Amino acid sequence: MAAQPADVMSSERHTVKPWFAGRLPVSPVVVDLTADGFPLIGGRVDVIATAPTPTLVYGRRKHIISVFATPDADGGKDAVRTVNGYNVVTWRSGGQSYWAVSDLNAAELQQFAQKFQAAS
Repeated sequence: MAAQPADVMSSERHTVKPWFAGRLPVSPVVVDLTADGFPLIGGRVDVIATAPTPTLVYGRRKHIISVFATPDADGGKDAVRTVNGYNVVTWRSGGQSYWAVSDLNAAELQQFAQKFQAAS
């Protein structure tokens, strides 16, 4: 709902990751997927269940992909689902749970998640 999709606007992962370091106790993995058609737009801090949460913002054509990184506390399985018209892909890596959310079609969002995991 904000005017900009990110608080720090940068396609450079070496700018986005340190930006989180000064705001949160843990910074998420930030990968460059520009060559795969998913350019990094930037990052922001969202609040999920009263906890500040790092959110990476990627693009795909005119779609925005928000990637939330939370501590991996639930131990659930990786999943693909649709919630309120948005596709959601979840996975776990390095002690964190990642949630990619977008109005992008489910197949391309899954492709994004696979590329993200392979690059991290």
